[in-house]
Amino acid sequence: MPREITSFSNETIKRVRALTQKKHRQAEGLFLAEGLRICTEALEAGHVPRMVIAANGERHALTQRLMTETETAGGEALLVPPALLSKITGKDNPQGVVGVYRLLETDLPRLERGAANIWIVCESLKDPGNLGTILRTADAVGAGGVILLDQSCDPFSVEAVRASMGALFTIPIAQANGSAFFEWLRAGPGMLVGTSLRTEHDYQDVEYPAPTFIVMGNEQRGLPPSYEQECDRLVKIPMRGKADSLNVAVSCAVMVYEVLNQRRRG
Repeated sequence: MPREITSFSNETIKRVRALTQKKHRQAEGLFLAEGLRICTEALEAGHVPRMVIAANGERHALTQRLMTETETAGGEALLVPPALLSKITGKDNPQGVVGVYRLLETDLPRLERGAANIWIVCESLKDPGNLGTILRTADAVGAGGVILLDQSCDPFSVEAVRASMGALFTIPIAQANGSAFFEWLRAGPGMLVGTSLRTEHDYQDVEYPAPTFIVMGNEQRGLPPSYEQECDRLVKIPMRGKADSLNVAVSCAVMVYEVLNQRRRG
């Protein structure tokens, strides 16, 4: 039976609200996912929330299922006024459901490179919206996972989770520094391809074997020269207008769909 909370000063609400900050996510081992669609995607992928919080009056059948399965698994279901839900999410018009989940494992050695033909690697990605979009793209092309290098943004931030539209729960994510990644990569098969303005190789003129690791650089500076040197091939996406580059999430989508389409044609 869901428990009703109406006080902004309730200790449970304070702890959940604190999960919008990275230090509290790491301390608690938990993160937030907002929205019925995302929470349903998580449930379908086998991730039952530790806690689900719904606005009073939320009567959707999927919300009821989410609450029931959470309680059956030993979690807690809460009902709160919409204003309190807004306090938790920090949004004026919050969606009607928030789930609290255990942080997902992000160890590089647990990845099985033979599980997929396409992998995405991001170096020092800063925008959580870009990261969420890249996760959605990874899911769309059936990528094996997304590997975040160095000082990339937190994939479990509210913004990144929201932008992923549930792909966070379906795509494996690993976090590592560059040296650890290159050591892991060279220990097995795989071609590392980076996008760069410092090459004349068109991205469609390259053959992408399985598995191919597409590495995307930071939004402002792209890949560092030392990382470009680690790549087996550098490629360029042609630019016909006045802009000299694409948004990193768009560039990533262009690249991975080229890899996918080569496999489909082959």
